[in-house]
Amino acid sequence: MVPLNDFASASLTIAGVINPPVDFLSVLTVTKPLIIKADEDEVLDIELEEDFIKANEKMAELNRRSFDRHRIKVVDFMGSIGAGKTSLIEKLVESLKKKYKVGVIAGDTSTAIDAERIAKHGVPSIQINTGRECHLDAPLVRKASKKLLRHGVNLILIENVGNLICPAEFPLGAHKRVVVVSVTEGEYMIKKKGDIFRAADVGVINKKDMSGPMGIDVSELVKDALNANPKIKAVVTSTRTGEGIPELIEALDL
Repeated sequence: MVPLNDFASASLTIAGVINPPVDFLSVLTVTKPLIIKADEDEVLDIELEEDFIKANEKMAELNRRSFDRHRIKVVDFMGSIGAGKTSLIEKLVESLKKKYKVGVIAGDTSTAIDAERIAKHGVPSIQINTGRECHLDAPLVRKASKKLLRHGVNLILIENVGNLICPAEFPLGAHKRVVVVSVTEGEYMIKKKGDIFRAADVGVINKKDMSGPMGIDVSELVKDALNANPKIKAVVTSTRTGEGIPELIEALDL
């Protein structure tokens, strides 16, 4: 068997070896792939990060109390880049801006593209740039929401940074958490990212209009969402056709 400290060099040279060591080759060609799970004492648990997560949870609770005190409904949209979060929020803004005074907080690592798109719909929009961070956090949302309060909003839609892992651990104080996936992300996306579905109240399977060309069975994705979280409300949408937007509004109690 190839020693652990020689693994990198072995993997680099295997393409040029006619007969690589049998044991090493067997690891690569077994019918079921080798799965290595880190033990608890092998995981790099940084105390500072744990403290930050706890501090964020406390701030999220403060945010919720503040939102309730001001009678503001808040929805947090999570999902990967390209899932269609911004387009969904645009559809919701257009459908709800006569009923609510809507404000939007858009999270991104570096650009203001999403906030600029939302602002074109005539509602106040604030961009939060997180730099290298892959999620929004409660203190940042608190700062942005205070600015939206000046506009008298009573509904805040938050677009989290495009990521299907990080945001799950960082609640923002929202009344509803939504995870958005699209059929273009493949048939196994929900199965692979079940944690974020377990953290959400509503699961949106977006871009239904692309399910045919992609060969995706949308009903199977709905089943995957319910398997990950039996309590989740699963909604199928298409921002191109408008399908599912009324159902999403109903699922959000708006």
